[in-house]
Amino acid sequence: MEMSELTALLTPEGLRLLDEVGTISTTSEVAQTVSRLRAAGRSPDLVSAVVGQAHLRAKGFAKFGAFAERMLFTRSGLEQATRLGVAARHAGRMRRAGIESVADLGCGIGGDSLAFAGAGLSVRAVDADEVTAAIAAYNLAPFGEDATVQHGTAEDFVGANFADEHELRTNSGDSYEETALLRWKRTAVWLDPARRTAGHSETRRVTASDYSPSLGWAFDLAERMPVGIKLGPAHDRDALPADAEAQWVSADGSVVELVVWSGALAREGVRRSALVMRGDESHELTAGADSEDAETRELGAFVHEPDGAVIRARLIGDVARSLDAGMLDPKIAYLTGDAAVTSPFVQSFRVREVAAANPKSINQILKAHGVGTLEIKKRGMDVDPAAFRKKLTLRGTESATLILTRVGDKRMAILADRV
Repeated sequence: MEMSELTALLTPEGLRLLDEVGTISTTSEVAQTVSRLRAAGRSPDLVSAVVGQAHLRAKGFAKFGAFAERMLFTRSGLEQATRLGVAARHAGRMRRAGIESVADLGCGIGGDSLAFAGAGLSVRAVDADEVTAAIAAYNLAPFGEDATVQHGTAEDFVGANFADEHELRTNSGDSYEETALLRWKRTAVWLDPARRTAGHSETRRVTASDYSPSLGWAFDLAERMPVGIKLGPAHDRDALPADAEAQWVSADGSVVELVVWSGALAREGVRRSALVMRGDESHELTAGADSEDAETRELGAFVHEPDGAVIRARLIGDVARSLDAGMLDPKIAYLTGDAAVTSPFVQSFRVREVAAANPKSINQILKAHGVGTLEIKKRGMDVDPAAFRKKLTLRGTESATLILTRVGDKRMAILADRV
């Protein structure tokens, strides 16, 4: 979205028209709406802005639910925004740590700030892009002065608002010192460094050395005050601060982020955490360090697939021991055991039959079990499940899961049922 489009949209006429159009889900609806509005004499900028927002609002339901109906978005801002349910859990952590105000630096369209303000925290949001900052201000407007937005950089904001704790302690005047330190301790920073090139639609990922603000600056700030730093889940683990808490978060089966927590926001004794969210439920596994891997064992009656957050946090061993299970292969994240138990941190499957991992052998067991509906999962094998499916004959009323994996050099196909 360009500034001219945003200016046209942020008028009584533009917002009224957006409400009238509602949400647009398909490209055919986009074309029809553009034609209708242009025929009615609407300006090109207004039509582009309204139709674009109506389409983005439809997509925004996946992350923001009903809140999307009154929000504004950019395409890249929506893609990078934290899901509201995830952000709400971050806000809860801040409240439990005694935080009262949050500086959301690199706020994007304001997704995290919505959750912070909704939890009763005072929010000051900042974004380096003028259009994005204006959209965040619109999205946060219902909170009034409790959630303000400004256009600027994270570095400038910190330089103007947060002194070093040592400097605060050495300032003369007991009253100033006590007030400043109290404010410093009750304020946290939420930092979402830009990990893509600038823009509102087509963007590309950049390397960690090109994040803005830089990770060195972000980690330095985290040593001085309570900070939560949102990173991609595949971020280099060796580059994380040793004394911070690293939390990997998955939502409905997808690992969506890694958060580095420092100061009062980092829990005592916790350095690794896997937060697994499915719908409205959430479960968390924590540890003081990476867990020791479980021993390998022969295929048992059950196969367990650890959640991606557990794998990223390297807590597979703890999960395996809780299930009385072992590793199927030391380098592949499948667990196996005979105990009829499961866990929120895994997907569990009861083994039906095992075959060689080739279409001929697999088709034989599919026919024998009357399988007509098949889910295919794979680890440790260079296989395209969609292409592999075309080689299989699926006839019958039974459904099953096919797990393609290997143990050492042996490739195997495991026909199983979800527990």
